[in-house]
Amino acid sequence: MTNQLKNEKSPYLKQHENNPVDWFAWNKKTLLKSKNEKKPIFLSVGYASCHWCHVMAHESFENEETAKLMNEKFINIKVDREERPDLDYVFQRSLSILTGTQGGWPLSMFLDENGVPFTGGTYFPPTEMQGRPDFKKVLNNVSDVYKENREKIIAQAPQMQDIFSKINQRSAVLNQPLEPFVEKIISYLDEEYGSFKGAPKFPQFYMFDTIFYFYLKTNNQKYLTPVEILLSNISSKGVYDQLEGGIARYSVDEKWIIPHFEKMLYDNIQYVNLLTKFYQKTKKEYFKKKLIQTINFLNKEFKNNENLYGSAYDADSEGVEGKYYVWSYEELKNLLQDDLSLLEKKYEISNTGNFEGKNILVESKKELTEEENNKIIEIEKKLVQERQKRIKPFFDNKSQTDLNAFLLDALINASIVLEDSKLKNDALDALKILSEKLSKKIYHCYNSSEIDVFLEDYVYYAMLLITIYEVDCDESSLEKSISIMKEIWEIFYNKDTQLLQKNIIKENDLFVSPIDINDSNIPNGNSVYLNLCNKLYTITNDKFWKDKVEVLKKSFHQLINSSYSQMFSFIKILDLIEDSTSFTFYGDDESHKEIKQKLLQSFLGRATFIYKKEDNSNSGVVICSKQTCSNKINGINEINTYLNEQGIR
Repeated sequence: MTNQLKNEKSPYLKQHENNPVDWFAWNKKTLLKSKNEKKPIFLSVGYASCHWCHVMAHESFENEETAKLMNEKFINIKVDREERPDLDYVFQRSLSILTGTQGGWPLSMFLDENGVPFTGGTYFPPTEMQGRPDFKKVLNNVSDVYKENREKIIAQAPQMQDIFSKINQRSAVLNQPLEPFVEKIISYLDEEYGSFKGAPKFPQFYMFDTIFYFYLKTNNQKYLTPVEILLSNISSKGVYDQLEGGIARYSVDEKWIIPHFEKMLYDNIQYVNLLTKFYQKTKKEYFKKKLIQTINFLNKEFKNNENLYGSAYDADSEGVEGKYYVWSYEELKNLLQDDLSLLEKKYEISNTGNFEGKNILVESKKELTEEENNKIIEIEKKLVQERQKRIKPFFDNKSQTDLNAFLLDALINASIVLEDSKLKNDALDALKILSEKLSKKIYHCYNSSEIDVFLEDYVYYAMLLITIYEVDCDESSLEKSISIMKEIWEIFYNKDTQLLQKNIIKENDLFVSPIDINDSNIPNGNSVYLNLCNKLYTITNDKFWKDKVEVLKKSFHQLINSSYSQMFSFIKILDLIEDSTSFTFYGDDESHKEIKQKLLQSFLGRATFIYKKEDNSNSGVVICSKQTCSNKINGINEINTYLNEQGIR
């Protein structure tokens, strides 16, 4: 056989098309080949900007001796986890079940000839290292075990399926207070640097978004403080690109100084979202600057040739991690000369550096004058120009439907808070491009393999359309979102679990149904769908949506006690439903334009906005919250008075 990846479109799979490994893509034909030949499967899952994926590829998959061993003993399948999030989810969970270890990428799993996993790991080195066995030894041992115990291994499939069915273990609780879950997680947080204690550190924005929601609801400082600690540390340290904006995937150390340099679109979307909400409430200019800089970075560097947004930037350039981003002291000295002293005042810079003898820019705590700040801007521009002469890290330009919709939603929210009409119009232009693609056929990825759609693609697109309705009173967007939301229930709802399945039920090619309730890279699709159902019920008063809310609410309350730390988007949404607020605008759009803008700035994402254009004779705003509705109110002062009297924050 020969490597079968030459015809694939995924940037990650294309990176492996010249390996001496006889790679196959995941499909029914490949699975049948394994079954016919009675050979186990080696499954390698990664993504194009994954540093350790590159390392393992260079050490093992480009090695002729290792490749020969793989080809003789296994059917070898390579998967882009961004193309197949359902498959990645199932096998990451499988690794945890089988070995008790945490997953990650590269994911290296061994499956029987029916595609059921029986062992696995993540990165395997070419020689034994730090307790990790060498890859060739692993290959030989697994092959021998499979030959000797083939029938026993295959017979374990029902047991594995049964374990998966019990992962989402339900309790009898049907309703309960949600705030204690938030208080509990806060007790585990790092009070100095933010997020959880220790290293590595991940931002876990979905969690802090929920914590901040409870601050907005209660005005209790205990919910504001951990969010400010997180954002302050991330925004000032090395995990944030001080020159061009945007954050790296995570920090290697506990102080956010040394990043794992890859930049993922999904991290930056949520960073923008949280910054938007934080700035709107606190009006702190420092965070406004970081917000604008990151938005500009995404619009400049993440757009692909189709004017949509790609997925990620690699950590490496020229085969060296972080080379594009770091500076030697001599390099800075030669470039800036007398201006170096001012840069040293703004950033922590030294001859020894903070990363392998070089400097990652980290803000100092020294105060600068207005004149110095103006000079720093020019110095930073000079550094950016110099850095752009370097070879950039690889850019994975494939457009994912869910992430593009999520980002456009975040940009529209930011445009409202920043009062930036150009930002909003640019987002709407990108939406036109996305909608045109989706009108032909919805795929999960564009500029890549045309993989069928997943739950998150549908729900995030529906979310964006409902936001457009709420912001622009666009009835056509509302109608389209209703159609999509009904289709979601039809093709993703799993009657056995009473939850939405990650992939289309009729097209599932895995040994189990992937039912995911955990927030991961982005807030869980089930939680987003629940929120949208509640919004549509509030807007339309259609019992269809009320019924869906009740079904999902019951499921989530039964699951939350066992999985609350991974279900923070659910905690927020469940609380929102119980304490929902809506603003209904009567009359034409011009009559309440200014009022709507003010309310959108404060409540978009936390309340539902409804429009009744047919009643022009008696315009005004009706506010409903906590099962109580006001009379029609006119004027922002009167509205603010009512909100204060009712304790609506």
